[in-house]
Amino acid sequence: MTFSILGRCATTGMVGVAITTSSICVGSRCPHVRPGVGAVATQNVTLPSIGPRVLDRLSGGQPPDQALAGVLAGQGVNPDYRQVIVLDKEGRSALHSGAKTLGTNAVTPGRDCIAAGNLLKSTALPGVMVAAFERSHGHLAERLLSALEAGLYEAGGEMGPVHSAALLVADKQPWPLVDLRVDWDELDPIKALRGLWTAYQPQMADYVTRALDPASAPAYGVPGDE
Repeated sequence: MTFSILGRCATTGMVGVAITTSSICVGSRCPHVRPGVGAVATQNVTLPSIGPRVLDRLSGGQPPDQALAGVLAGQGVNPDYRQVIVLDKEGRSALHSGAKTLGTNAVTPGRDCIAAGNLLKSTALPGVMVAAFERSHGHLAERLLSALEAGLYEAGGEMGPVHSAALLVADKQPWPLVDLRVDWDELDPIKALRGLWTAYQPQMADYVTRALDPASAPAYGVPGDE
């Protein structure tokens, strides 16, 4: 039903998530990032509050395995239904696949990354994503998206078609540097997400400048803007 990868850039300190699923609006429920803290993907049967609660614990100094275990032990979490991966700002990871994780499922940790999925065509898929991330270069968002593409086009993806996808990256500001979502696409949401990233990347730094120093920001390039 879902596969995802978390990644960290050791040079910039950015952390991020790339994720896709067969259901609608995966970006509204499953990926979570916090600058200077880490990233979480909570999937399978999703409880969105797991992500922020794990990030709170990471922010308080707990290592990923302890942070994840503490949240999963909480009342009403129903850990048997959850598949969760965690990556902190140091590149340390943690994972959980509950007993009721759907279908063929797997998790693979890597260097500065971790990938997971359920209802997969092959347990090899997370490893393919990790390998793609580890051999890639450039911006973290590009590396994450390339790994997601490898999961679908090289490893076969899920048992059925995927319909939504998301790319979420945190840098130094309290808001995401990259927050791109395809909430529904009949044919290929990952291809649509690639199109969004291609269009957004050249403008990405301008939006940061407009937020922090609007007087020096470039023109908007829209009708009526001089």
